[in-house]
Amino acid sequence: MNTPAELLIDTAAGPAHVTTPAPRASWWELAAQDADTSVTQTPTWLDCLCETGPYRDASRLYAFGEGVRIVLPLVSRGRRPRLLDVEESWPTGWGTGGPVVPGGAGSEHARAVFEDLGRRPALRVGVRFRPQDAETWQRAAPGYFRLESHLTQVLDLDGGFGAVWQHRFHGRARRDIKRAEKAHVEVEVDRTGRLVPVFEQLYDQSIERWARKQHEPLALARWRQRREFPMGRLATVAARFGESCAIWVAWRDGEPAASIVVLRHGPYAKYWRSAMNRDLAHRTWAVPLLTRLAIEEACETGCQIYDMGESAPGSSLEHFKAGFGAVGRPSPRYARERLPVSAVEHGLRTAVKRVIRFQDA
Repeated sequence: MNTPAELLIDTAAGPAHVTTPAPRASWWELAAQDADTSVTQTPTWLDCLCETGPYRDASRLYAFGEGVRIVLPLVSRGRRPRLLDVEESWPTGWGTGGPVVPGGAGSEHARAVFEDLGRRPALRVGVRFRPQDAETWQRAAPGYFRLESHLTQVLDLDGGFGAVWQHRFHGRARRDIKRAEKAHVEVEVDRTGRLVPVFEQLYDQSIERWARKQHEPLALARWRQRREFPMGRLATVAARFGESCAIWVAWRDGEPAASIVVLRHGPYAKYWRSAMNRDLAHRTWAVPLLTRLAIEEACETGCQIYDMGESAPGSSLEHFKAGFGAVGRPSPRYARERLPVSAVEHGLRTAVKRVIRFQDA
């Protein structure tokens, strides 16, 4: 862990002490007080990111007058020169970051955080905010931070599983679950990491399927997908989260059909990753069954929210999640760049897609 640095800055909300990296004890204390803290806003999540990628802890603790404290989870690329560095909360594929603030941030404190980030020497700084307080941070965002719109699909578990099954699951989801229950599917849940190799096997099969569907060379698809989700990442997450990481697997005649990974922190359960043998999973409706069981367990363990993550608007994945009652909620990302790096990267990706006749899934 980096040695913490402390500095005093002037802000619209008055003087603020900034400590970076944020002391873990303070971060966990604020996370316990902030009822909206999600799995992806915990120090454990940052540790997983740093252990499995080229990142270092750049989190910041802001201490204002009258006892107001804010922790901003943040990582940097670390090995780059400061002027070429990238600081994000979080990088693509790591979900929602954003500040941990018990009781929510006031407008002046939110502006102060943005001002501090605007002064960072990094080439790019980006923060994706959680849905619960996105509106506050949107109002505070200065014009030099570019808005990137995102939606997080969230299922409200209020009332318990009976209410969720009856009033939030759509008819098609209940029908598919009932079909799965008649398809002689065996379900196993692991909280030790033992089933990581099974998930990895199914994930490799998924990459091959995505490559065919998207008209993408398999080598390129593997490079792209494993760059975002490398071998070993799930094993690290399972080891770090322990029993709070559940790997669900559906089997048919001894062969794995599908797997999903669900993480938990406090009242939040997060559907993080999934993989499948498509032919076998579709014949047995394995994914709807695993989703139903994971949601039921979340209800039984006192969770209030089942976060199903982001999906492309209009995609089959968005449709699938909506079938379980998940509703899209804004979780905007704000970014500041000193050079138009994102525009150049987008242009290069678009050119490559055109050359290989890539088809979005």
